[in-house]
Amino acid sequence: MDRAAIVDQNLRARGAAGDLPPGAAPSGPLAPDRAVALYRAGCLSRALDLQSRAMQKAGQGFYTIGSSGHEGMAAVAAALRPSDMAFLHYRDAAFQIARADQVPGQSIAWDMLLSFAASREDPISGGRHKVLGSRALMIPPQTSTIASHLPKAVGAAYSICAAARHRPEHQILQDDGLVMCSFGDASANHSTAQGAINTAAWTSYQSFPLPLLFVCEDNGIGISVKTPRGWIAASFAHRPGLTYFACDGLDIYDTYRVAQEAAAFVRRQRKPAFLHIRTVRLYGHAGADMPTTYLSKAEVEADEANDPLLHSVRLLRDAGALEPAEALRIYTETCDRVARIADQAITRPRLETAGDVTASLIPPPRPCAPSNGPAPEARAKAFGSDLKAMAEPQIMSRLINWALTDLMLDHPEIVLMGEDVGRKGGVYGVTQKLFQRFGPDRAIDTLLDEQSILGLGIGMAQNGFLPIPEIQFLAYLHNAEDQLRGEAATLPFFSNGQFTNPMVVRIAGLGYQKGFGGHFHNDNSVAVLRDIPGLILACPSHGADAARMLRECVRLAREEQRVVVFLEPIALYPMRDLHEEGDGAWMRVYPAPDQRISLGEAGVTGDGPLALISFANGHRLSLQAQQVLKQGGVESRVIDLRWLAPLPEAALIDALKGCSHTLIVDETRATGGVSEALMTLLAEQTTLPHARLAADDSFIATGPAYAATMPSADGIVTAARNLLEAGA
Repeated sequence: MDRAAIVDQNLRARGAAGDLPPGAAPSGPLAPDRAVALYRAGCLSRALDLQSRAMQKAGQGFYTIGSSGHEGMAAVAAALRPSDMAFLHYRDAAFQIARADQVPGQSIAWDMLLSFAASREDPISGGRHKVLGSRALMIPPQTSTIASHLPKAVGAAYSICAAARHRPEHQILQDDGLVMCSFGDASANHSTAQGAINTAAWTSYQSFPLPLLFVCEDNGIGISVKTPRGWIAASFAHRPGLTYFACDGLDIYDTYRVAQEAAAFVRRQRKPAFLHIRTVRLYGHAGADMPTTYLSKAEVEADEANDPLLHSVRLLRDAGALEPAEALRIYTETCDRVARIADQAITRPRLETAGDVTASLIPPPRPCAPSNGPAPEARAKAFGSDLKAMAEPQIMSRLINWALTDLMLDHPEIVLMGEDVGRKGGVYGVTQKLFQRFGPDRAIDTLLDEQSILGLGIGMAQNGFLPIPEIQFLAYLHNAEDQLRGEAATLPFFSNGQFTNPMVVRIAGLGYQKGFGGHFHNDNSVAVLRDIPGLILACPSHGADAARMLRECVRLAREEQRVVVFLEPIALYPMRDLHEEGDGAWMRVYPAPDQRISLGEAGVTGDGPLALISFANGHRLSLQAQQVLKQGGVESRVIDLRWLAPLPEAALIDALKGCSHTLIVDETRATGGVSEALMTLLAEQTTLPHARLAADDSFIATGPAYAATMPSADGIVTAARNLLEAGA
């Protein structure tokens, strides 16, 4: 007999015999009828766990990480409002069930069984994953990436008070609300959790409002690794900026009382709190996990003897709210009812085709208030003397700065955030004066933690803001890339487009900085970004394109709810010249605020039969090579991709009409770089002779060899001539 069956049998037998575990007497503000409702929620959670295992054995269910032992989370739900956004631990079915009792019109057992069955009628994910979540219950779906939801919970909490100062058009959280996020004791050790909790405390320590309730469900083990006894309390009870509460999750009366106190503190003080809940884990980690392979039988049975449903039967009896026989009847009838509903849920249709699965990768567009652009008076006040300078060609960094200013004037929901973006104006001066123009609420200097920067953006986006987080250098993204892959990009996918987090992430990157920084400040790998389904990757090559493309990126986020990365070539920020020193040919005049370059639109210079396909620094180098080739009698056209994900395939194929040869110039690495996709595209959709010149599979050196591993203008000329000779 497996442990789930043993726990079920023990509950029935001990409940019938009145053999109930000892514990404190019921006390606190939990009313009898509400206590019974919480017990019912726990019974339904338990019945669903049992049914999920039965469905898996029958080949009709696909996920068995359950919530048994964590039924006390129903009391936490009861202590909160259904409008309080909740980012849930995967063992929190009881929380979602209890919250459903607070919102009319819910069919929670049916909904969750559709999720177990991976039915396309599952109201949250549409059959893509078994996730807790509901738009009606303000529970965004979470997958099981460890603790990755904590940074965005910090961002969502921060957004509540920020929205009272700058009201976003698409706000969904209430001004007096709070955000709750829950996680296990093992997850509390993860760097993502540590970073998020530190960020919350750091924010609170400076008296910035942050109504956030962390809930740590401490069952004492992470899969097979025990949490040291007392570790969670020792780690979090005395953190500056974080108020600690603790309760017994086996006791719904104690949990409700303490959760109410914690929620009242957070709601009243607008400060974060840490609620530490003692729980037990029943059955092991998931269906295939046998806890007796790493725990003694005595340890397993001790947890089973502390079954929170048996504790609830005792507490309800002692409170005069429910007799044990009636409690056992509720449990039995709930299990029977769930089995009947499951028989129907497994008959409902499932996803079948790739199109079915990918339909929610791209979120639906949303209506936005029309805009006529920033008012002339507002522009004059914000720009001051910079208005006159707009008539003259400028470097890229300055044009991006002006584009950000116009966008922030036009869309008050835009918020910048990142290391040094405020008072300093950015490491390269790209955000200069924005702090003075828009204040600290809209140009936020964050602590040095990329996970928290992106989490702040993701969370604020869920409450209607349009965040523009900055990652200072592309190499720094790798500290936090899961915030894009595992959180931002997956939210519409796993919520069937019901939850979104549109944003534009600015990243300074690529190579060619003369003698500066080495590989941490020069990173030419974008594979991790191009590999994320649904993410848009933009990369301009000069200032005018940067301004126009940034406006399109903001439009894509604001109107189409997309997650966009705007990759800014560091070496081109200050670039002035193209062919010779002093020619000023790489500077551009600032384009009018209504000008954009649409997603998928490529740039073409020249009309010769040799095509040089490139982007960013490669585009500038290709234009230099174009001139040298022309002097040798070779006419060419230089194609600027601009958009690296998705690639502008239709525009590129159209730009190649009339070409005889194609050379790809790729400053990213040969392995995993952009040129791999371009070579595939050319092979599949053209018959043109083609070749590529890509960067070596190497990190970038500092000093004189800063560009040695990447394409050069001379190298492009040589590669082009070799291609033409080979195809002659």
